[in-house]
Amino acid sequence: MFKLNLKIALRNLWKYKGYTAINIFGLSVGLASCILIFIFVRYQLSFDKDYSNGDRIYRVVSQWKYNDGNEFYSQGVPLPLAPAMRNDFSQFDRVAAIQQGGGIIKVRSQAGKPEIKTDEDVYYAEPAFFEIFDYKWLSGNPTQSLTAPNQVVLSEKTATTYFGDWRKAIGNSISLDGKTNFKVAGIIKDNPQNSSFPLTIVFSYSSYHDRNSKAWGAVSSGSECYVLLKEGASIDQLAQPLAQFIEKYYTDKGPGKESHSFQPLNDIHHNVNYGSFAGSTTPYKQLVGISVIGLFLLLTACINFINLATAQAVSRSKEVGVRKVMGSRRKQLVWQFLSETTLITFIALLFACVLTELSLPGMERLFGANISFSLFGHPIIFIFLLGLLVTVSLLAGFYPALIMSGFSPALAIKNKVLANAGGVGLRKTLVVVQFAITAILIIGTLVVIKQMSYIRNKSLGFDTSAIALLSMPTDSLSKMKYNTFKNIILKTPGISKISYCNEAPSSRNNSETNFSYNSSKDADFQVNLKMVDEDYVKTFGLKLIAGKLLPKSDTANAYMINETLLKKLNVRKPEEALGKLINLSGHIAPVVGVVKDFNNVSLREAISPIVLFSSKNNYHRLAIKVSSKDMLQTLKTIEKTFNSTFPDDVYKINFIDDQVKNYYRTEQVMGTLFKVFAAVVILISFIGLFGLISFVATQRTKEIAIRKVLGASNLELVHMLNSSFLWMVLIANMVAWPIAYIFIKQWLSGFEYRIELSIWPFVIAMISSLAITLITVSIRSYRAAKANTIDALKYE
Repeated sequence: MFKLNLKIALRNLWKYKGYTAINIFGLSVGLASCILIFIFVRYQLSFDKDYSNGDRIYRVVSQWKYNDGNEFYSQGVPLPLAPAMRNDFSQFDRVAAIQQGGGIIKVRSQAGKPEIKTDEDVYYAEPAFFEIFDYKWLSGNPTQSLTAPNQVVLSEKTATTYFGDWRKAIGNSISLDGKTNFKVAGIIKDNPQNSSFPLTIVFSYSSYHDRNSKAWGAVSSGSECYVLLKEGASIDQLAQPLAQFIEKYYTDKGPGKESHSFQPLNDIHHNVNYGSFAGSTTPYKQLVGISVIGLFLLLTACINFINLATAQAVSRSKEVGVRKVMGSRRKQLVWQFLSETTLITFIALLFACVLTELSLPGMERLFGANISFSLFGHPIIFIFLLGLLVTVSLLAGFYPALIMSGFSPALAIKNKVLANAGGVGLRKTLVVVQFAITAILIIGTLVVIKQMSYIRNKSLGFDTSAIALLSMPTDSLSKMKYNTFKNIILKTPGISKISYCNEAPSSRNNSETNFSYNSSKDADFQVNLKMVDEDYVKTFGLKLIAGKLLPKSDTANAYMINETLLKKLNVRKPEEALGKLINLSGHIAPVVGVVKDFNNVSLREAISPIVLFSSKNNYHRLAIKVSSKDMLQTLKTIEKTFNSTFPDDVYKINFIDDQVKNYYRTEQVMGTLFKVFAAVVILISFIGLFGLISFVATQRTKEIAIRKVLGASNLELVHMLNSSFLWMVLIANMVAWPIAYIFIKQWLSGFEYRIELSIWPFVIAMISSLAITLITVSIRSYRAAKANTIDALKYE
């Protein structure tokens, strides 16, 4: 029976080659898009899943709540927290601290290999970290390799890069910042790409020294703490012990009420409040959004198939009638038509796999990740494809199979099933749904494009054009050369302004602290700190609105503040703040100037109250305003000067406008996805529209012929066939508008600075869909109107 159904299905598909080609094309494009979305979502959800105790691993994170309602989050914790938790919580099996840092790694020259000098992210980890996370060790183990000072563990790839073969690394040494030699005591297997822990160089925690090692009030985002819950213990049982822990150790009564919580391991890659060592997060909201787009694509492809299949049903009515007269039961006919649908879906799925493979390089560039597509390497993908085959076959094929198998034999043989074949009302409803989805994606795409354009063009309150940030060595010997280096760079052709600072005006790395203004009592909020020299305002084009610039100094003997700080202090005029004293951690100095507000973070967040002051010990960036003319030669000159002045350091430079663009990486990706998949949905939708107008034209062939005989013109006939479809598009847009408005309003609420949502994206979506519908329907209608009336009426 199966063999017979397959043979008949192949014969019918070949007989109706046009419909078959359209069906396969529409389905394959839709299925390929769904597969790509599934691969991406699966990859993002696979982060940090390779650890055997993953369900018992938690990260301790920090939160601050202020009286003004603001909240601040950090993945970092105070340095003394880990040993205190190890002592106070019996519910933990293991507690481990890990510290992120950076430095210049040197590997001495070896036989046939020159000396290696590179700027790397490094980590200091307690042995318990590798007992919580079960890394595979190629050599050594946590208790042997990370207990003593001046020991280091390398990843397999890093060890191979430094020593040619990871086996040769054991017993050798690497140097950090030219000061300390660390003996390689262990090799760990490389982390997979879908990990929040890009550990390549791990020093023993006992080698880490920090003046804040006993300070509960100092928190760095690079200081993390992980705990392994004992089997049988519940994280919900720790609420009361944690509250007592905070009460015990936190004596600082500052404006921000500090607290901690336990973040599950599987939440690290998806929680934007905290971040990770890997430096990237993909929120669940984004994954839900792209999954909804995938669902829309699948639904649109199935609706398209149903419309085409039911349109084709009219031409197969006699076939059904003959089969029934010959004794076929309805169940057999349903299986026959479902077999045809399954065959079409299977062929479309094969084409979809080819399209997916061709699209993967572009997808990898878009997401910045190596994403593989393997049916047997990843069984879940094979299961997903099998599920797609079954789901699409049933969704797209069951209804047409029921319609065609239900034809009356007598009416079918007489070709009199045209009046109600396939349930015109249902098909029109499906078309409305299809066009509503299309309108939603068009509106969403237009708004995303407009918002991203607004972000690109909106002034951040400072100059971002052609300003390079050069990473500077921070050891005391190098700092003695700062002035000399600055004077040499200023003489370089193509450089107009230059400034030492801790960070650019807008940066992800922000420091905040308590302060007092003109009194001994701390304010009820914290301020953002910018450590800058006297040329910072001029270099970045900040606007001075009162007072004067900072004097030349290595320490904080004067402060500049921004407008937001004045507003929060209820100071009405900038001039009133001049001369007032600010106390920052015991450093008391007067306010000498007020600058116009600038965005110190991305446009998703409000501007912070900011204090700018001099502090040479905290400078680790040199901001350089470079002329666009001969920029490449200028950068080469800077590099040459840097290497000659700081021979033990590594030249590392980037431009601030690139840094700002990276703030909106998620939105850029989503914008691209919206544009691509909106185009796919539009394409599939209008293929479906072509199928429905083909059905209507076939159904009304005799009516059109009679109207022509009675004098109707081709234009009148085209207008008659167009009207119902235009009404469907209008109804679809009315349905789509409120849904699109809700989703877009929610998305825009994530930006502190955003466009005003106007009527135009909605109007453009409606006009676009009406125009494309008019063109598509008119072309098919005109062909029907031009048909020979004799062919339609010769048997009447």
